[in-house]
Amino acid sequence: MLNIGAISYGATAVAFLVLLLVMLASWRGGLQGALLASAAVITVVWAGAAAWHAAVGYPPTIIVPLLEVARDVSWFVFLLRLLVPSLSFAALMSNRKLTLAITIIALCSGGLVGILLYPALFSARLPLVLGADIRITGHLLLAVIGLVLVEQIYRNTLAERRWTINYLCIAVGGIFAYDFFLYSDALLFKRIDENWWIARGFINGLVVPLIGVAAARNQEWSLDVYVSRSIVFYTTTLLGVALYLLVMAAGGYYLRLYGGQWGQIIQAIFIFGAALGLLAILLSGQERARLKVFLNKHFFNYKYDYREEWLRFIKTLSMVEQNVPLRELTIIAVAELVDSPGGYLWLQNDSGLYENAANWNTPPMMEYTEGPDGNLAQFLETTEWVVEIDEYKQAPERYSGMILPGWISRISRAWLIVPLMQHQRLLGFMVLVRPRAPRNIEWEDRDLLKAAGRQVASHLAQLQASEALFNARQFETFNRISAYVVHDLKNLVAQLSLVVSNAARHKHNPQFLDDAILTVNHCVVKINRLLAQLRMGRDQGRDQIEKTVRLVDVVNEALAAKQFREPIPVLSCWDGDITVRTDPARLGTVVGNVIQNAQEATPPEGTVSVMLYSSGQHAIIEIKDSGCGMDAEFIRDRLFRPFETTKGNTGMGIGAYEAREWVREHGGEVEVESQPGHGTVFRIRLPCTGEEKPRRQQVSGAPETTL
Repeated sequence: MLNIGAISYGATAVAFLVLLLVMLASWRGGLQGALLASAAVITVVWAGAAAWHAAVGYPPTIIVPLLEVARDVSWFVFLLRLLVPSLSFAALMSNRKLTLAITIIALCSGGLVGILLYPALFSARLPLVLGADIRITGHLLLAVIGLVLVEQIYRNTLAERRWTINYLCIAVGGIFAYDFFLYSDALLFKRIDENWWIARGFINGLVVPLIGVAAARNQEWSLDVYVSRSIVFYTTTLLGVALYLLVMAAGGYYLRLYGGQWGQIIQAIFIFGAALGLLAILLSGQERARLKVFLNKHFFNYKYDYREEWLRFIKTLSMVEQNVPLRELTIIAVAELVDSPGGYLWLQNDSGLYENAANWNTPPMMEYTEGPDGNLAQFLETTEWVVEIDEYKQAPERYSGMILPGWISRISRAWLIVPLMQHQRLLGFMVLVRPRAPRNIEWEDRDLLKAAGRQVASHLAQLQASEALFNARQFETFNRISAYVVHDLKNLVAQLSLVVSNAARHKHNPQFLDDAILTVNHCVVKINRLLAQLRMGRDQGRDQIEKTVRLVDVVNEALAAKQFREPIPVLSCWDGDITVRTDPARLGTVVGNVIQNAQEATPPEGTVSVMLYSSGQHAIIEIKDSGCGMDAEFIRDRLFRPFETTKGNTGMGIGAYEAREWVREHGGEVEVESQPGHGTVFRIRLPCTGEEKPRRQQVSGAPETTL
């Protein structure tokens, strides 16, 4: 038993010594790293002394208990520093709770040291039972303090940061928890159990790997600890195999013991089956891969600095100033994550097929499409797995029967297929080409590519929505232009209809023929202007067609076109010096529409008059009729509402709306005064020439056409 005790504590001393050497080699001068190294040093000394103590037959000495107190205090100091890493010494002393904790630690450890040294200092003995109780109680209190500190560290660490201290809490908490068990048992039975004492050495040694992992995860401890992934993998495998064999051996033993006549046969069958199962697990590439992923996720720092990678990814997606199409930018952004020099983007079109929408540093492949029910699309949508083509060729069973389409082989150096998922739908996928330097794809690469694929899918979905909205607005604009054109054509048809209806009576009148030809010519000019405006679209060519004109000339032209209908409008008052800068054809059409509305609302025996005058910086065109008039509710709710008409099937309901919107675009305003049975006054205000006033934007979005 003595040799086992020496081996137990000797192994602990060696384990902490190895940890200490690794920490010293990677220490960068931080206080927390120094405190951890100090705790490891004292633990090495304590374990070495305990091993020597066990090897020579447990001589009556106080060295090991004193070193144990020093070990506990060194871990307390390290844990306190973790609890308040940013506080200075003065701040620590001003914190009441921390001061109380330090005082309790000092009193307990100092009292225990005094009790241990009392016999040597005063050449006197404490009563045996009482002395043993006091010493054990002191060690028990130190174990409780250690457990409290570990609990406080875990409780006061943010949930998202606990992964950095989980293993440290397990390791140090395990040390103090076993001490608590050991000394509780000793306090109960008035002696320390030798077997529990020997096992304590092995238990302290088992926590060393956990402390090493915690040190590697906490770079702020100023320790750059690196543990080989291969060593961890094979060590974990060996430990797992050993544990598995122990469990199987125990199971076989109990089967033989309680199996009766068939016990030995059942034991042989059980052990052989267990061995086969172990070999199947060890030789399974899938299980080995799962173990590697588990170890990489839980025992090592991440391969990528995800903050830097994501910032670079978003920066690449935002390079619109370089005039690179967004679809091509998405390929560049994803390819740069894994050093790929090129790739393709397949997106789902309106018919559901996935077609080649963009390529980067690769020739286009427009002729190849993939159906939504195809094997590849179904696999990507179901699993959201990044397909590595080389892995697929070597181990196709990992891809659940997926069959790659034949056109993949036509892509030179095809390497990865990255799904682009929008919610639960496969929006598309990318095919990346192989990098120039060999590169292995691991679980971190796949996770990063999957996250990037979802972000890219979101960008592309927004792009598709924007394009669809743009197309819808284009059609809306065209429909609005068509509505205005139809409205103007209706007015032109009305003029031509008057000519046709009067031709039977006046066709032999030379003056009528001259007027008819002028009317037809006017309609031809207006139709040509409509077609030109329709071709140019909204607001195009405005600077070329606007000019400074005398307002009276524009109004006279509009009046001349309305002379074929009663009541005949007259210009009753005008100022010939008023000029405005505008498109005379547009203004003439607006005025003509208002005059025509006044004629339609007025009986033949009524009057329609037009007046021109100025008020301040505005030119005013006032059209007054003696017609039926309108009430205030109609003016407010219906007069300027597009496609709202009181003329039945003969009206478009767009003339008043168009007039107001055009006037507002040119910095003016439309005013209406009317009462039922007392006629209407329609007043158009426009800035006079020389007034620098910004034009109002067309809020409604109605297209600007010649009316």
